[in-house]
Amino acid sequence: MQTVFPDLVWRDGRLPLSRRFDDPYFSFENGFDETKHVFLDANKIPERFCDGFTIAELGFGTGLNFLTTLLEWRRFGTKGRFYFTSFEAYPIRKEDMMRALANFEILTPFAEELGKKWNLLLQQGYLVMPDVTLTLIIGDARKTVPVWRSYADCWYLDGFSPIKNPELWGAALLEQVYRHTKVGGTASTYTAAGFVRKNLKQAGFYVERISGYARKRHMTIAKKNANHAK
Repeated sequence: MQTVFPDLVWRDGRLPLSRRFDDPYFSFENGFDETKHVFLDANKIPERFCDGFTIAELGFGTGLNFLTTLLEWRRFGTKGRFYFTSFEAYPIRKEDMMRALANFEILTPFAEELGKKWNLLLQQGYLVMPDVTLTLIIGDARKTVPVWRSYADCWYLDGFSPIKNPELWGAALLEQVYRHTKVGGTASTYTAAGFVRKNLKQAGFYVERISGYARKRHMTIAKKNANHAK
C-alpha cells in the first residue's frame, strides 16, 4: 500500500497545520507542555511505568507524544522496556517531522534518534530501540484497531478536532479502544466534546471532565474499571 503523506501549511514557518483537516498538530502555546498535561499527567504517567507497559495512540502526528513519553521514561530510569503503538492514516514526511520537532529543544536528541530510523519505520512498521518498541500501524483506525492483537495500559486519543475529523471519535471506534484496554487502563484526550464523552461512556469507560491545557477549559479522561468491564 502506497503511503499517503499529509499536505501541510506552516504558521509562522514553524507550526504545522493539516490542510486536509484545517487543524494544528499541536498547541500554538506550547506543544510539549500540552502533551505533558493532556497525556502524561492526566494518565498519571510516568509513575505507572513498569517493564512491559503498553501505550496505544490514535494519531502519531509529528511524534511529539511518543518522544515526550520516551523522555520521561529515560528521566525516571525505569528498568526494562515499554511498548508504544500508534495508529496513523497519514504519516508525516521525515523532513516535516524534524522541522516540527525543532520547536522543542529538550527533545532534539530523541528526535534525531527517531529521524535516523524514520524511513525504516515506514517500511517495516516497527522499531526496536534499547528501551522501547515503537509500532506504527498505517491506515484507517476504524479498520486497524479492531484487528490489533494487543491491549493497552493507556490510550492517547489525539486525532484532529472531533468536528473536523469525526471518524476518529465515533462510537464504534471508541468501543474498540475500550475492548483493547486492560482492566484498570486509562485514556485521555484534549477534547471535552459532548459526543466524545458520550461515546466513551457508552463503550464502557468511566469518564471525567477535568481542566484542559491553556485556552482549552476542559479535557477528558477515562478509565476501564473492573466493575464496568464488559
